[in-house]
Amino acid sequence: VQLQASGGGLVQAGGSLRLSCAASGRSFVYYSLGWFRQLPGRQREFVAAISRSGSSTSYADSVKGRFTISRDNAKNTVYLQMNSLKPEDTAVYYCAAGIRGSMIERSTYGYWGQGTQVTVSS
Repeated sequence: VQLQASGGGLVQAGGSLRLSCAASGRSFVYYSLGWFRQLPGRQREFVAAISRSGSSTSYADSVKGRFTISRDNAKNTVYLQMNSLKPEDTAVYYCAAGIRGSMIERSTYGYWGQGTQVTVSS
């Protein structure tokens, strides 16, 4: 599966952005989907994930209550709605797809998008 992330940009603190990740290829519904983020010189960290059916979601503590992950299997797309953004949310955001393993573990995901920059100004 190939993933293409979009929707990043520059926003003021307190604002909102919606990231999208479109997948091509077959069997989109068989994949758990996740969003991770990375700052220069730091490891990629888990942000949010959603199960194949969409019935189960997980969030990093730092984004709970502010971010919402969703998926549309008919459109082969996963979304990350980000509200009440903070400067510390600034990072490159990556979408990922995986089949087996814990949804919050980076090692679960074998397919990654190219990343989209999110910058939150104070």
